Amino acid sequence: MMKISEAKELLAGAPTEAQLAVLAGDERSGVQKLVAAYYKRQEKLHLERERFAAMLDYERKYYGQGAQYVAGIDEAGRGPLAGPLVIAAVILPQEVFISGLNDSKQLSAAKREQLYDEVLAKALAVSVNVVSVANIDRLNIYQATKQGMTEVLKHLAIKPQVALVDAMPIMSAGIETVSLIHGDALSASIAAASIIAKVTRDRMMVELAEQYPQYGLAGNKGYGSREHMQAIADFGATKWHRRSYEPIKSMQLPPVADEGDKLFSPLASK
Repeated sequence: MMKISEAKELLAGAPTEAQLAVLAGDERSGVQKLVAAYYKRQEKLHLERERFAAMLDYERKYYGQGAQYVAGIDEAGRGPLAGPLVIAAVILPQEVFISGLNDSKQLSAAKREQLYDEVLAKALAVSVNVVSVANIDRLNIYQATKQGMTEVLKHLAIKPQVALVDAMPIMSAGIETVSLIHGDALSASIAAASIIAKVTRDRMMVELAEQYPQYGLAGNKGYGSREHMQAIADFGATKWHRRSYEPIKSMQLPPVADEGDKLFSPLASK
């Protein structure tokens, strides 16, 4: 008779139907609990695959129209008082499954980090655009986002036939662009881009927090928390604070020196 530890190891992998039948006939309560837990995990995985399949509906629509590659584009950091705007574009394979992939705002930081690595491992192409504070102030956040999304799309290693964009209307020569409201919850490609953008920006804000510890940037990520607002009142604004946003705007500070946007591929830097 199989030991319970052996049954646990078997059920942690991919047991055959014959092996499952043997375990199902084992009357020991410990084995029956393991079998019940196995089927519960399988049902959860089945439901997750169905959810993920629904998130590929838009991509499959354009594959069915002849597109070979569909990109997703999303951003992180439109609202904060400090820090850059980060935009990402991702092309996933047509047949892909990434368990738990969703709008980055709906996930824990630990889950986003896990998914970041999986997206990079499975993506066909990834591009990131870090939009400078100076460009945000010069163009306004809406125009800076549009321009940044257009640029990040141009710099993908693979040119897609279609780009699905979270909420923003953009144009790019030779690429059909489709704006989707709440696209990061509707499209796997946009959700993947939201993960890359969010994790990239959060890591940058943690680094900035080491340079400017009084602002609590590691925790607030540049948003106007009570702690952050008090720090601005006490210590003033840094070069990473957006001059076009209140309350910094009312301080009438000189503009930030423009260091330019930074385009890169996290795939190339692994």
